[in-house]
Amino acid sequence: MVLGYHVILGMYGFWLPNDPRGSYSDFVWANDLRKYGPATKVSTRQSVASDPHNVKKRLAAKRELKYPPVHLDDRQINAVGDGIAKAAEIQHVSICASAILPEHVHLIVARSESKIEQVVAEIKQRATLKLGELKIHPMEAHREPSGRRHSPWARGFWVVYLNDEPHIENAIRYVEYNPIKDGRARQHWHFVVLYDRIV
Repeated sequence: MVLGYHVILGMYGFWLPNDPRGSYSDFVWANDLRKYGPATKVSTRQSVASDPHNVKKRLAAKRELKYPPVHLDDRQINAVGDGIAKAAEIQHVSICASAILPEHVHLIVARSESKIEQVVAEIKQRATLKLGELKIHPMEAHREPSGRRHSPWARGFWVVYLNDEPHIENAIRYVEYNPIKDGRARQHWHFVVLYDRIV
């Protein structure tokens, strides 16, 4: 039985669908990226971030993006955190760990009555609204011809289903350590609750 989810949300440009290390994508939608190969779908539950790969090819593909990849600063990271807190409140979900990094977000979300797809959509929407409200939206200078801002988020999301307590505990440790691995301080978010409070 699914007890929780390890959700990974990429910012725009973080992990391309044809990344040489693999991706969860089935198709490369952007015409300019197709010359770097088809989608590199993998089904592993393990991170492939440190797998050996063609770095030059990956960076060359990123240069073909329509807009510069999103890299959140500290104010934007805090705004995303406020958006996640609001989304958790609206969707009535408990978040047991969170790491908000400049290019991606890790969350451990406890199972609830809300579908994880609904929770993720709410998180993206609330975080984007908060960035706009504070006038620090990372795509402010890169509007569509219609005037609409491009989403700061990558299409879709990654999820690992956590089926027992050891998996949840390991995933929580992984997420809590993620900022440190990235050379940043450990994060403490007000919306995170201890897992043993909700089981």
